[in-house]
Amino acid sequence: MYHGHVPTDNRNSIWRRVLLALTAAGLVIGACYWMRGSKGGGMTEFAGERPINPEDVALPDGYAIEAVATGLTFPTGVAFDEAGGVYVVESGYSYGEVTDTSRLLRIEPGGGTSVIASSSGNGPWNGVVGHEGAFYVAEGGEYLGGRILRVTPDGQITILADSLPSIGDHHTNGPVVGPDGAIYFGQGTATNSAVVGEDNATFGWLERHPDFHDTPCRDITLSGVNFESMDPLNGGRTTTGAYSPFGTPTTEGQVIRGRVPCNGAILRVPLDGGAIELVAWGLRNPYGLAFSPDGRLYATDNGYDERGSRRVFGSGDYLWRIEEGAWYGWPDFAGGRPFFDDDIRPVLASAPGEPPDPIAVFGVHSSADGFDFSRSGAFGHVGQAFVALLGDMSPPVGKVLSPVGFKVVRVDVESGVVEDFAVNRGDTNGPASWLGSGGLERPVAARFDPAGAALYVVDFGVMTMTERGPEPRKGTGVLWRITRR
Repeated sequence: MYHGHVPTDNRNSIWRRVLLALTAAGLVIGACYWMRGSKGGGMTEFAGERPINPEDVALPDGYAIEAVATGLTFPTGVAFDEAGGVYVVESGYSYGEVTDTSRLLRIEPGGGTSVIASSSGNGPWNGVVGHEGAFYVAEGGEYLGGRILRVTPDGQITILADSLPSIGDHHTNGPVVGPDGAIYFGQGTATNSAVVGEDNATFGWLERHPDFHDTPCRDITLSGVNFESMDPLNGGRTTTGAYSPFGTPTTEGQVIRGRVPCNGAILRVPLDGGAIELVAWGLRNPYGLAFSPDGRLYATDNGYDERGSRRVFGSGDYLWRIEEGAWYGWPDFAGGRPFFDDDIRPVLASAPGEPPDPIAVFGVHSSADGFDFSRSGAFGHVGQAFVALLGDMSPPVGKVLSPVGFKVVRVDVESGVVEDFAVNRGDTNGPASWLGSGGLERPVAARFDPAGAALYVVDFGVMTMTERGPEPRKGTGVLWRITRR
């Protein structure tokens, strides 16, 4: 074997051959990918009642799972009272433009439910937390705008914050009570990547609110990049810029004034209501919030979809450690990095800051949602996060070659390592409806009881997917409980 110096011309020739080989391999792999059809977990048939069988869920040795309540309609969160009583919120709205009554339910012994409070016409109710004798609900506000509600045990509802910019793709989420006694909540973005497009007509809101668009939390300067799309409102084609109403182009150097409340942010409000404050921004859809045992705030964030006028391919979901005042990169960064695809042009003339790196990255389109930290040796894994992955909504959000998500994972927030914790048994990953089993369908939230000994998992229920969009099934939601033997 020759160990001497390789002449420069030869080295260049070698590298050219290597690059050509890698390029050819990439083209073959890419061609195979694009030729294959999407196989998302919701792309299946479902009819009749949902079977429930805890034995169909695989857990680490020493843990057990049981169904606490079944027959729920679009549940999104679980909370507890001072005596350890268990409560669930049903959202009252689901993607697919399916509406119902938003409700706070008490779970009775034996799995029955009692209605504590209800509301119609402005779901989804995205999560709930109990604190000092009351419950705090994030009302997503698809039709009238988001609100933070205080609900007493006798069903009285008080509005703590309203007029949140929540009538678009993503809603008002959370909430959680911070060490400072304030209510922290997430506010999602109006769009996929800051540009209103025909995909927003598919979501249903563009016709209802044709002037709605994303609002930044601080002043930003635009690059003037515009995007052409079909015009589902007036016919023909139209041009739209970032942070602007549909059909409104922007110019280079144009300044968009920021304000609070805003989109793509974590906000807070005092327990008794008052001024809304900005905590952090530059997130896409901060759905789940939780404070770690050492008092630090973390958030899950649903990454970009491959849809709309400004499609983004291959963006995962993230777990962030939230720092006061930080900007996390939306709409020109993903996972702390600028877009690597030259076709995705930046809409900002300059970044408002340097986004941090995420603590952990989840699978593309996995929909990392509600989560909590273990804080008791009775359950184990103290200080680690347990995250519910709702699962992909392909094909409308983008292609996947097999189901992604549909389980609960455990995250070591120091190393960023993500491991399966509760996952359906079978030769492949997927929801129970895909596998023909009685296990998990779409976990949307995970929260420990006050003692920290039991992890409650909120399962949204069956939601199949077609080219037209989601088809959720009422009455298929489940509340699960995981304990250590």
